[in-house]
Amino acid sequence: MPTATVTELRQTRPGNSIQVDTDLVKKYDRPGPRYTSYPTADRFIEAYDARAHGTTLAQRSVAWGPAANTQPLSLYIHIPFCNTICYYCGCNKVVTKDHGRSAKYLRYLEREFALVSGLVKGNRRAEQVHLGGGTPTFLSIEELQTMMRQLGNHFELSIGEYAVEIDPRTVDNEKTAALAQLGFNRMSLGVQDFDPEVQKAVNRIQSEEVTASAIDTARRHGVTSINLDLIYGLPKQSVASFDRTLTQVLALKPDRIALYSYAHLPAMFKPQRRIEACDLPSAEEKLQIMTLAITRLTDAGYVYIGMDHFALPHDELSIAAKSARLHRNFQGYSTRPDSDLIAFGISAISKIGATYSQNVKTLDEYYDRLDRGELPVLRGIELTADDLLRRAVIQSLMCHFELSIESIEIAHLVKFQEYFADEWARLEELAAEGLVTLEPGWINVTPKGRLLVRTIAMIFDRYLARGEQRERFSKVI
Repeated sequence: MPTATVTELRQTRPGNSIQVDTDLVKKYDRPGPRYTSYPTADRFIEAYDARAHGTTLAQRSVAWGPAANTQPLSLYIHIPFCNTICYYCGCNKVVTKDHGRSAKYLRYLEREFALVSGLVKGNRRAEQVHLGGGTPTFLSIEELQTMMRQLGNHFELSIGEYAVEIDPRTVDNEKTAALAQLGFNRMSLGVQDFDPEVQKAVNRIQSEEVTASAIDTARRHGVTSINLDLIYGLPKQSVASFDRTLTQVLALKPDRIALYSYAHLPAMFKPQRRIEACDLPSAEEKLQIMTLAITRLTDAGYVYIGMDHFALPHDELSIAAKSARLHRNFQGYSTRPDSDLIAFGISAISKIGATYSQNVKTLDEYYDRLDRGELPVLRGIELTADDLLRRAVIQSLMCHFELSIESIEIAHLVKFQEYFADEWARLEELAAEGLVTLEPGWINVTPKGRLLVRTIAMIFDRYLARGEQRERFSKVI
C-alpha cells in the first residue's frame, strides 16, 4: 500500500501536475464554494422570477447578438427519484418505488419543455443533453424513451455529448442498450466505496460485480466515456479500506474518476443525520486517504483535471484541459464551448447569457406553477459588469490554473491591479506560500496550489469579501 509522505511525493514525482503539501492543506482547508457558477446559487434572489426569466428567454436571440442564433444549446433535466436513500447524499431527491409518481413528473416536464421552447427565439439546436438526479435510471426504458421523444419534439437534438448519471443497481443490459440507442455516449456511475462496511454505514450496498457488469455493457453498446464517482471521508472508511477500493476501481479502467470529499452537514441534509459522527475518519486520516488516492490515480496514468476530477490522457476531458478548452457549469467541467444552458425539473438551474435562474424545489410547487401555465422559476440573478468580470477570472483559474491579465483588461476595460488592489495583496500572500506565481501579465496556480484552487478563486468572490456567506459551504478538502 502506498504510504509516501508528501515530501516524498514531491521528490519522486517532480513532473506531476499536482503536489500535496499537508501543512498548506490544513492551513487553507476552509469552507468555500465549488464555483459551478459565479455568483453562486445562494446569491440568487426571488426578485428575478418567472417573468424575468421568460423575458430573458424571449430576448435570447437579440440580447447576445447573431451568435445566439447559431450557438447550440445545452439541456439539463433533473430526475429527482430514487428507490432507496443513500445517507451521505445532499441532492434534491424524492425517495419512492412508485412509478406513478415519475409518470406524473414526466407529463409536467413536457409542459415545461413546451413553455420554454415557445419562448426561445432562433436556434433550438442542442448538442449537449445531461440527465442528473436523484437517479435518472429510476425511470423505465419506456419512460426514458418517452421523455427523450418529448424533448425532441421541442428542441432539435443534434449529435453531441449526451450524458446520464447511473446507479448500477438500477440498470440491466436492456436498459443500458436503450440509453445508448437514445444517443447517450457518456455515463457516470456512482460507486463511492466498495468496502462492505462503508456501504452498510451509508445504506448503499453495491457489489463490484454489479458495477463491472454495467461498465462492460455500456462499452459494448458504444458508450465512449465512463466516469466513476468516489467519495472519501465516509463513515467506517480507512486508508487501508480505501486502498482496496482504489485497486478495484483501477481494475475497471474508467475513463474518468471523480474523487469527492464527503461534507458532513447534517443540519442541512436530513439523511446525513443517520450517520454517526464518531464513525467518520479523523481529519488527519481523511487527508491521508485523499493523498493516497491522488498518488495512486496519477501513478496509474490519470491526469488531474482540477476540482476532484481525473481522466485518462485519451479522454476528451484531458484533451480539453491540455488545449485550455474547459468550462465549468452546474454539471461540473464541460468540454464544449460555453453556451446557454436550459435546465428542466425541480431545483434545476439555467444559465442564459448573463443570467441564472433556479426552479422551485418541491414537486407540489412545480406542478402548481405549471398548472397555472407559468415557468416554475423560484429565483435567479442578472449579472452586473462586476459579476461578469469576476466570473471570467474565477472560471480561468478553476479551469486552466492560469489567468492572462491582459485578456481580462481588454475584455472588461479595467486596469487589473487597480481594480483588484485588495485581491492582489492577498494573492501576494499566497505567492509567498508557493500557491501561485505572479509574473508580468499572468497569474499561475502552482502544482501545490492546484488542490487549493477554490481557496485562490475565493479571493475574487465579492460576496464572500463582504461577509455575505448565506449558506454553509463544504470545506475545500
